[in-house]
Amino acid sequence: MTANTLENPPLLRLRGVSKSFGPVRALVGVDLDVPAGAVTALAGDNGAGKSTLIKCIAGIHPVDAGEILWDGSPVSLRGPADSAALGIQTVYQDLALCDNLDIVQNMFLGRERLRRGQLDDVAMEQAATRTLADLAVTTVTSVRQSVASLSGGQRQSVAIAKAVLWESRLVVMDEPTAALGVAQTAMVLELVRTLANRGHAVLLVTHNVPNLLDVADRVAVMRQGRVVDARERARIDQRILVDLMTTGSTDREVA
Repeated sequence: MTANTLENPPLLRLRGVSKSFGPVRALVGVDLDVPAGAVTALAGDNGAGKSTLIKCIAGIHPVDAGEILWDGSPVSLRGPADSAALGIQTVYQDLALCDNLDIVQNMFLGRERLRRGQLDDVAMEQAATRTLADLAVTTVTSVRQSVASLSGGQRQSVAIAKAVLWESRLVVMDEPTAALGVAQTAMVLELVRTLANRGHAVLLVTHNVPNLLDVADRVAVMRQGRVVDARERARIDQRILVDLMTTGSTDREVA
């Protein structure tokens, strides 16, 4: 990411976003900027509000108050279709892949391409192959492999490639390295960086502090439903991050 990336107007901007479920205030006046061409990591302990926030961005939960801006213009996200229409794709921890289908079928599920009223298998296979190649995914030997036969890292790669194929501008990832081994985690983190380098905005939610610090360009920290701090990666380390997650403030500087 270039130094100017974070100076550009954010692709996604949240201002004063709040969300409650009955008496529970899940989000309280959240401000967050997510620029294109960068990885914005969202950190916080369990119950900090991370999952609720990404579900609001995905259109699953309508916000109660505040403003969501996309490319500088206010938008209303009344459902997942509204988010998808803008170019927001969310890769959840369960990946939402069908084990009984192959990679091509999963990548085009719900958006199959037709030719003369029939499935255009050749066009879909070519597009799937091209997308995986563009993302430098080399561990998948055939796009006709069953998803059930893939490793955890390969499944995560397919889910991310699916989001890219569906013309995403912002890819939201919920714990993409959970339950992965060291080699698979490294592969997924490299793919995350590739997305940002290709100009996509990436919002990464993870509990893994070392992974977060390895891949992020900017880190936003949530606590008790609020974003208590957001800063460039160069201005945060593990000690500062833990301070912010546990107390909401810090007087430390990066050593």
